[in-house]
Amino acid sequence: MTRVVGLISGTSVDGIDAAFVEIAGSESDLTVELLAGATYPYPEKLRSQILNLCAGGSISMAEFALLDDAIARQFAQAAQAIQKHHPPAATLIGSHGQTVYHRPPAPRPPAPLHLDAPWHVSTNTPLGYSLQLGRGEVIAHATGIKTVSNFRVADITVGGQGAPLVSKIDACLLSSPTQHRCIQNIGGIGNVTYLPPCQGNWLDLVSGWDTGPGNTLLDLAVQHFTQGSQSYDQDGNWARQGTVCQPLLNQWLSHDFFQQPPPKSTGRELFGWDYLHQCIAKSQAYSLSPADLLATLTELTVASIEDSYRHFLPKMPDQIFLCGGGSRNLYLKERLQSRLQSVDIQKTDQAGVSGDFKEAIAFAVLAYWRDLGICGNLPPVTGAKQAVLLGNIAPC
Repeated sequence: MTRVVGLISGTSVDGIDAAFVEIAGSESDLTVELLAGATYPYPEKLRSQILNLCAGGSISMAEFALLDDAIARQFAQAAQAIQKHHPPAATLIGSHGQTVYHRPPAPRPPAPLHLDAPWHVSTNTPLGYSLQLGRGEVIAHATGIKTVSNFRVADITVGGQGAPLVSKIDACLLSSPTQHRCIQNIGGIGNVTYLPPCQGNWLDLVSGWDTGPGNTLLDLAVQHFTQGSQSYDQDGNWARQGTVCQPLLNQWLSHDFFQQPPPKSTGRELFGWDYLHQCIAKSQAYSLSPADLLATLTELTVASIEDSYRHFLPKMPDQIFLCGGGSRNLYLKERLQSRLQSVDIQKTDQAGVSGDFKEAIAFAVLAYWRDLGICGNLPPVTGAKQAVLLGNIAPC
C-alpha cells in the first residue's frame, strides 16, 4: 500500500480539496481507500488575487511569481494538515494546482510560421495551453515529500486537450460489468466520463469531455445579486423559487461550444464573468427576477449535460453517478433527474468513491501512476495522439 495526498483547487476557486489515500494495485486491480478528506479555503486576499488573474487582470512578472509561490504554500499546508491525525505520513503528493488559464487546441490548422515575423504577430499553434499555479517544487520543499504536479502539459504536448484527466481513474474505480454508466462531475465546469460495460475491449470505448458550465455561472450570479455577500446558492433554494425562461435558455444552448463534438474542454475563459454579463444583458428583455435568472442558469447546466449525452454518447446511460460541488445542489439534481427520467441518478459515494473528494483522489492516483511509470491519460477522451506519463516529479 502507498500513502498519497491528492490536491486540487477547481474552477470555482472555493479552496483546496485534499484527499489522503492508501493506494494498491496498478490499473485493472486498482484499489483506493480514503483515509481523510477536507477542503481548506484560501485566505480571502489570495482568493481575490486568483480570481482577478483568472478574469484577465494584469500583474507584473514579479507579482506573478509571488502568487505562484503563495498558492504552492497553501497547497503544502493543506497536504500537511490532512495527514496530521492519520500516521504514518504519505510518501507522495499529487497536486493539480490552481488553473488560471486554459486554452483548448486550435480547431483548425495553424497559419504558417514565419521566422522573421515580429513577436506580436499571431502565429497560432495547433497545441492547447493550460496553466496551473502552485508549483510542485515548493510543495516538495515545504513538506519533504516527493510531489508530482503539472499534469496537463504532457497530454497537451501530444495534441490533447489536457482535460478531462480523470476518465481513466473513473474507468478503473467506477465501471460495471453490465451497466452503461456516466460519471458526471459538476464543479465550476462540468465534465463527464462514459463507461460502457467492462467487457472485451471496453476501455477503448470509454469517452469523456467537458459538458459546459457547472457551478461557475450560478456562483458568479449569486455574487452579483448579493454584492458579494453570498458566494453560492445553497441547495439551489434561490433558483427553486424562480421560473425558467425557455426562449433565453434556447439562445444560450445555441453557443458554439455545445455544438462542438468531443474531445473538448473549456473553463472560465469561456464561461466566466464576461459570459454572465452577456446573460444578464439578454435577460433584461424578459424582465427576469434574480430567482428567474438563477433558475434559467441552473437549467443551462442540466440541459447542456442532457444535450451532450443525447448528441455524443453511443447510447444513453443506465446510471449516472454525480460528484463535485454541484452534486450537493438538490434543485440542480432534481432538474437533471426530471430531464433524464429513465436513468438512475446517484452520487459516486454510493459506488464507493467520495463525491466531494473524487477529483483530489484522482490526482493522488495520477501521481501514483506517474511514480510507477503508468500512463495516465486516455487518448479517446483528451484527443491526444498517444498515452503518456502525466506530471513532473519534484523530489523532496
